Order: sequence, then structure tokens, then C-alpha cells
Amino acid sequence: MVMTRPDLPGARRAAHNLCLALALAAASLDAGAAVKPLDRVAVVVENDIIMQSELEQRLDLVRLNLQKQGRPAPPAAQLRQAVTEQMIVESLQLQMAQRAGVRIPDAQLNEAMVRVADQNGMTLEAFREELDRQDLSYTDTREQIRREMTLQQVQQGVLRDEVKITDQEIASFLQSEAGAQATSTRYHIAHIMLPSEGDTGGADAAAQRALMERAARQTRAGKPLLEWLEDYNRQATTPLQGGDLGWRRTDELPAVFTDAVPALKPGEVAGPITSAAGLHLVQLIEQRGGQQVIDQTHARHILIKVSEVRNDQQAQALLKELRQRALGGEDFGDLARQYTDDIGSAQEGGDLGWAGKGQFVPVFEQAMAETGINQISQPFQSQYGWHILQVLERRKYDVSDANAREHARRVLYQRKFQDELEVWLQKIRDEAYVDIKS
Repeated sequence: MVMTRPDLPGARRAAHNLCLALALAAASLDAGAAVKPLDRVAVVVENDIIMQSELEQRLDLVRLNLQKQGRPAPPAAQLRQAVTEQMIVESLQLQMAQRAGVRIPDAQLNEAMVRVADQNGMTLEAFREELDRQDLSYTDTREQIRREMTLQQVQQGVLRDEVKITDQEIASFLQSEAGAQATSTRYHIAHIMLPSEGDTGGADAAAQRALMERAARQTRAGKPLLEWLEDYNRQATTPLQGGDLGWRRTDELPAVFTDAVPALKPGEVAGPITSAAGLHLVQLIEQRGGQQVIDQTHARHILIKVSEVRNDQQAQALLKELRQRALGGEDFGDLARQYTDDIGSAQEGGDLGWAGKGQFVPVFEQAMAETGINQISQPFQSQYGWHILQVLERRKYDVSDANAREHARRVLYQRKFQDELEVWLQKIRDEAYVDIKS
């Protein structure tokens, strides 16, 4: 991405012309009338302006956030200066984004809003209602997130090639105490608890255990534990306790789960577990660090796309013919090089390399799982077209080292990125034309 700066004299003229126009408009009013200005220019930033109302609105939001965090606000003049500088730097980046054609589509913004709501433990509708309760505008919040996403794209575009992480830096980090801490095993867990109400015994105790065992069975059948909890509490007269416990190191696990969680694989559930507090279920959602062995499949495929000159029936017929030719002794790879519409794997004879769960679309993974080694699947359809695939090998693969190195790379990249970002932001601020009005 190539970023260019506007001609500064031109920027000054445009800004000064705008200020002059505002002044002339005010002067044209009846001089005898008491005029209360609705708004005024607070800062001129290159070809942009920051209005006083925008600055005051941002100041109110910062004060509100500080209050919620229980932190004292700095002196008014100091806070105003800091917020003004922040808005100036944002304006410079947003102008760069506009010149470079950076745009956040509504669909991408909608996904971001759902993620923000989810991070706050709410549905999108509940998130909107919470904003209303706090007298915050959902539309303004949405546009603020759009601005933040735009800023991120500009920063990544400018600094992507400036941040380099070497293999030696990764190795050194992994050998350090900070590296060991950052790559230690972490568990993302969810739980539910049925509190003990004294010595219930008899039928009551059996009913409680039966309820928890039913939850465990449904979770093992594929229903996430938190989803089961939400469905149950929606109808229950006495809701169950529980929720997402987030990421925990082994030494941070609740004592009742210390033995159970490390033995689980992602998606598995343990329990009912009995403690003095009641009955518990715990599900391992994700795991980072530690030994991680995954199932991998080595396969190759032939893709035939549907087009104006080839319909579904013709695509299936061609793949059936190619399958018979491969079963008859022709090399599958040679057929893929000649016929496949997957340009990414054509030169490799349709070879997709080793892949674990989640790397392909579900229908492709299902066909791959149902095909034996050295067998060729029947034609099947995905969102990309029609396929046949051949499974070459399967294996158990330890990805612990690769995951640790990738995590270390992300940690180091983020550190360097922040350092480079601060230098770059100061540079564009120093070089910009900025006029802060008194």
C-alpha cells in the first residue's frame, strides 16, 4: 500500500477557506440578535477538521470509561490535550485510508459487532439493549468500531513489511522465562454446577445426578455445554450456575477440575464431579501449549467447476469417467494436472499435503474421512464445485512445537509492531499541518 501526503499549502488554503466561510456566515446574521453558535472548528488537520462537538463527545466518553474502571481522571487541561492529540493522529490515518480506498464492508462490520457482543457475554440484541441502558448510541458505537477497523488496516498496510521476526529471535524467546510462561499449557473451559442443598439423599440426590448426567450425554453428543446451560435455564424455575471460565493455566484451574481438565481433549466433557459445593460438569473448549497430537490426512483431489458451458450433470459425468480411468490404472496425479480446475494444486497433481481438522470445508472433510487409504471417493459437491479425492496416508502428528513457535512469533510480532507503530505515528504527526484553535 502506497501512502502519499497532500500538498501542505493546498491543505492550509482549504482549511483557511473553510474557516473564513464559517466566519462570513456568522457575520451575515443580524448583528443586533443574540447569536449562540451551534458548533465551531476545534482543530484543522491537513484536509480535515475536528469540530468542538466531536471533541467534547470524545472527552465525555473517556471520562465515562475512566469512571467505570474506577480510575481518577487527570486534570481537565491535560485530558483535553491528550484526547485532542489522539483525535489528530486518528484523523491523519483516516485520511490516508480514504486516499488508499480502504473501506470496511457492512458484512465485515456486522461480524465484528457480533464478536464484540460475544466477548461481553451477550447476544447482539442484548448488547444493543445494554448500550441503551447506558445512554450510549448503538449507531455511534458501530461507527467507532468501523473507524478502529479502518485504523488497523492502515497500520497493518504501512507496517507489515517493517516488522521482521527471525528464527533466532523465536528460539531465544522460547528459551527465556517469559517464553516459557507465554507458551505454557492453557485451557479454555466452561462449567455448570448444581449446588448442594445439604444432605438431600434418596430420590432428590438421584434426580440431581440424573440431570447432570443428561447434560453430559448431550454435550458428548455434540451440543456445547454452555448452549445446554442456556437452553435449560431458559425454562428452569431454579437456574443452574455456570458459564465460560476463560483461559486458565494448570495452576489457575479450580481445585475441583485440576485432575479432570488436563486429561480432556478439546470438546470433551468430564463429570458429574462431586465436591462439597455440589455437582459439576466441565468442558474443555480449546487448549494452547503442552503436547498436542492431531489426526492428519494426506489427500489429493480433482475439482471440476460448474460454468456456462458445463452443468452439474456434465461435471459429475466427467468426474465419474476420470475416477474409472484412475481405478483402471491411470495415474491420479496426471489426471489432476490435465483436468482439475483447482489452480492451487494443479501443478502438484491435485496434492493437498497433510491437513488436520478444520482446514477444508465440512463436506470435503466428511468425504475425506469416509474414504479409505488408496481409495477414490465418489463425486461429491462443495461450494467450489464437484470433486473426487484420493486418500494417500493418515497419521497422528504432534503439533506442539509448531504451535509454540507460532505463538512465540505472534508475541514477538506484536511487541515489535507496537514499537514501530509509535515511531510511525509520531512521524506522521510531526510532518502534518495541524492548527489547534484557541
